[in-house]
Amino acid sequence: MSTTETPQEHWESRYAEKPQMWSGRVNAHLATVAGELTPGRALDLGCGEGADAIWLATQGWQVVAVDIATNALDRAGSAAAARGVAERIDFQHHDLSQSFPAGSFDLVSAQFLHSTVHLERRQILRQASAAVAPGGTLLIVDHGEAPPWAAQHVHDHRFQSADEVVAELDLPEEGWQSQHVGTLEREAIGPTGESAILRDNLIVLRRTH
Repeated sequence: MSTTETPQEHWESRYAEKPQMWSGRVNAHLATVAGELTPGRALDLGCGEGADAIWLATQGWQVVAVDIATNALDRAGSAAAARGVAERIDFQHHDLSQSFPAGSFDLVSAQFLHSTVHLERRQILRQASAAVAPGGTLLIVDHGEAPPWAAQHVHDHRFQSADEVVAELDLPEEGWQSQHVGTLEREAIGPTGESAILRDNLIVLRRTH
């Protein structure tokens, strides 16, 4: 990112590099956690090309899906229309460091909300927790470590533990129930076909009141 490039310009450029950046498949941890919930209103933070939002919509959720890149949102909207669920998803453009969607939600999902450019991550995740309705779920999935195929600057980055992420949320002891806070492993295939075991932080918190 150049000194004159904004975060939005950075992500618009990233998405412009190829016609499809992500796999188009729902994130596995989201499918596992949300699959056990009663569908309601969901908020998808950093929705990218819309795979998670579309999956949620097919399961009966009404979704607000947010991204900083308008070209990602355009792709997501087209994909949702092709799947016949466009009416169940409200795609919104936000730089989450500057603005945040209004309302409360039965599920707030932040899947791999990392960025190589400026991102007020702690502030955003605190806003995410505040947007969870009573009885709702906050789901955060993070990289626990860099994939082996990542660039050197990614390997140099110190990834937080799940406990550290939860501590930064600064949630009151009463009113929240921890359902899972820890690390899980999964198999993944890299950009040139190599396989590896990746470690993810999985945080599932339920707001009790």
